[in-house]
This record gives sequence, structure tokens and C-alpha cells, in this order.
Amino acid sequence: MSITVKFFAGLREELNIDEAQLDFVTGLTALQVWQKVTGQPTLPTKTLIAVNQEYASEDITVNENDEVAFFPPVTGG
Repeated sequence: MSITVKFFAGLREELNIDEAQLDFVTGLTALQVWQKVTGQPTLPTKTLIAVNQEYASEDITVNENDEVAFFPPVTGG
């Protein structure tokens, strides 16, 4: 049982990680997923989180087989 973790845009380039699998642990939050995969204690400012393709906060609890994605804010013009 695992969680799929994806990184997009500048985060993917900065971390040199496209996708990772993380063993599922009961009670794991999106922030803890970030910490375990990246080794960084905090999210970069304004990083967006999606769980199963829906925006979420860093304190959301993830479930087995969830997909957690991290990406910088989208800008346009």
C-alpha cells in the first residue's frame, strides 16, 4: 500500500523529482508526505497541494492509494 507523490513545474526541476512512491502510514498529512519525500521541513511559500486532483491544505490526512501533488502557483497574463 502506497501513496503516489508528484511534483510539477519549478518544484520538479528544483528537487529533481518527478514522481515518487511513499509507503502508506495511517494519519499521514500532506505536509508529512512533503517532508518524507523531500527531506525539507517546510513547503516553499505559496506551494499548492492537490490530493486526488482536488486542491487541499497541508494538514489534510491522506489515505492509501491517494495521489498527492505539489506545484507552484499558476500565473498567467
